[in-house]
Amino acid sequence: MTGGKKTGCLNGALLLFAVLFVYYPAWNGTPLWDDNAHITRSELRSLHGLAQIWTKPGVTPQYYPLVHSVFWLAHRFWGDAPAPYHLLTILLHACGALLLAGILRRLRIPGAWLAAAIFALHPIEAESVAWITELKNTLSGLFFFSTVLVYLDFDAKRDKKHYAGALGLFILGLLSKSVIAPLPAALLVILWWKRGRLSVRSDVLPLAPFASIGIASGLFTAWVERRFIGAIGADFHFSAIERCLIAGRATWFYLGKIFWPGNLTFIYPRWTIEPIAWRHFLFPLFAILCAAALWAIRRKSRAPLAAYLYYCVMLFPAMGFFNVYPFRFSFVADHFQYLAGLGPIVLAAGGAVALMPGLHRTVRHGFCVVLLLPVALLAFLTWRNCRMYADAETLYRTTIEKNPACWMAYDNLGDVLLEKNGPTDRAMAYLHRALAIDPGCVEACNDLGRALLRAGRTGEAIACFRKAVAMQPDYPPAQLSLAGALIETGQSEEGMACFKTALALRPDYIEAHNNFGSALMQAGRSDEGMAHFRRALEIDPDNVTAHNNLGAALMTQGKNDEAAAHFTAALALSPADARCRYNLGIALWKLGRTGEAIAQFRRELENDPDNTATINNLGTACMQLGRVDEAMTWYRKALDRDPSLADVRCNYANGLMQLGKPREAVEQYKEVLALRPDDLQVRKRLFDAYLQAGQPDEAIAVAQNALGIARAAGKKEAARKIEAALLKIKR
Repeated sequence: MTGGKKTGCLNGALLLFAVLFVYYPAWNGTPLWDDNAHITRSELRSLHGLAQIWTKPGVTPQYYPLVHSVFWLAHRFWGDAPAPYHLLTILLHACGALLLAGILRRLRIPGAWLAAAIFALHPIEAESVAWITELKNTLSGLFFFSTVLVYLDFDAKRDKKHYAGALGLFILGLLSKSVIAPLPAALLVILWWKRGRLSVRSDVLPLAPFASIGIASGLFTAWVERRFIGAIGADFHFSAIERCLIAGRATWFYLGKIFWPGNLTFIYPRWTIEPIAWRHFLFPLFAILCAAALWAIRRKSRAPLAAYLYYCVMLFPAMGFFNVYPFRFSFVADHFQYLAGLGPIVLAAGGAVALMPGLHRTVRHGFCVVLLLPVALLAFLTWRNCRMYADAETLYRTTIEKNPACWMAYDNLGDVLLEKNGPTDRAMAYLHRALAIDPGCVEACNDLGRALLRAGRTGEAIACFRKAVAMQPDYPPAQLSLAGALIETGQSEEGMACFKTALALRPDYIEAHNNFGSALMQAGRSDEGMAHFRRALEIDPDNVTAHNNLGAALMTQGKNDEAAAHFTAALALSPADARCRYNLGIALWKLGRTGEAIAQFRRELENDPDNTATINNLGTACMQLGRVDEAMTWYRKALDRDPSLADVRCNYANGLMQLGKPREAVEQYKEVLALRPDDLQVRKRLFDAYLQAGQPDEAIAVAQNALGIARAAGKKEAARKIEAALLKIKR
């Protein structure tokens, strides 16, 4: 191995170690914001789900099928555990930095390893690396660097193999994240920097297919943002002038964060754009003047202009000319400039190292140390910054601390606390604060309603849902929330109408189909309810909730075979789903497959050992198989957990009767009657227990009480049978 290769391997190993060490605080970070939507959901974990990831836009948060295929495969290996996802994205980032060093060395740009180290350890990249969702940045970045490296080989050799390889890598990158669509323009900048001119035939035309594919990918992503993610509405209505003003300010904002990465946060304040204010025009004006000045000095050095052009080209998709959903909160985000910042970074590193040959040897060594100090400082800032991404609560609290006017952070923090601690005053206070900052925030209004509903304040919750619907009548989640609350309070007609509105707004709204179907089932309209469950399964054949709901509906019609098939399908998709396993056990039991039912109940208890309903079912199933002693053990276990379970105590008493212990059964039936004094069936069993225990007088007294209850309730047939029993015993 040559000295150069040894040095390169050593530098690469040191850089990899540094990245792993600096991002150590993020290794065990829990899922944030939309991470759970990126980590493959249960309904997409099958092979059919993988096919949907590629063929059905909207089943994943964005149409980046390669990224979601990686998530799908990763889930096969390590499930929902967050640490491996973090390590994966950290390693992808480190590999991207190593490829960057290779590209810069290939281009003979000074300071290749310094630039790679700055990119790898710069705190502005922490959001892309410490946030699981941004695996799409690090993966697309890896393909970006690979494409550049292979295309440079093509540029040198002009062979079809390298051209096809570069095009293939570029397409894979676009399928990871279309933000790399400007890569062909970036390559033209690099080629211009190398040669000082561009040839239409040898430089521009070979990149035309790349540009066409990139433009198509970018336009498709913009459509997905509008159609499936919601990047439409008043928050995105900007004139052409306003978009230019946003772009101008964003250009300088990101440059500022590259050279002075202070006060980094998850959500930055959203600027107010005022075309009538002259100061806003200074940002785009200075950007144009900067380009003109760099053009003027291009004969002395093309590097500054090339770096600036690369920066602007790669930042273009996030400058504000295209709607992206995060613009609702802020026009800028650290992860938007993951690759764009390379222009200034490479220029600064190359310029610093280019000074070294002219320095005295002793001074040069000292200069090297001086250059390492900023890298060390950046690494420390990254280490400190990525701790913000440890968990959702920390992330939103830190965001509020740095951006007190961020309604989204208050709304999401309220949601986090709601799920963590229930509808506490603090959780609701954050939701109220979100609405105080943005009174028109329909999400916060809807979330506050959900919190009030969970707190039992149904009237206030309905008022919130009505307000959310008034704010934005075409917001399906608010219609759905209002529908559920109205159904709960007996306002069925209006609730059903809200369900219909939600589905009219979003016909493929699976949650609405499931909830509407359940409401129809409760109203006795089972055929209509089942139609909605079937529609949900047409939209998503792997929807666990729809399988479970349809299975439960089929059981009510006695179609236990079909029901069991749906529960089995649901468990194949989500083996840990307790509802489905319990229901499958019931369906098998009704089919007479008691042994299989017992096996399902036992498996459910492995996940939820305190589920008394399952314990009771286990006991009753064992009783049916004649395993009375085992059944009694299960009944006792359920009663140990909750002595007030009347059904379990009654089953336990029945078991005592089978064991020939009527006196003990009598005591158990008495306790059941203390809980359910009007239960004629239990009184009948107590009557039988007294007779078997040789206590006819007590049996007569129980029968007489039962007769009075039956007559008072107008149950003539029951009264007749009791009278017959009394007459028989008196004889």
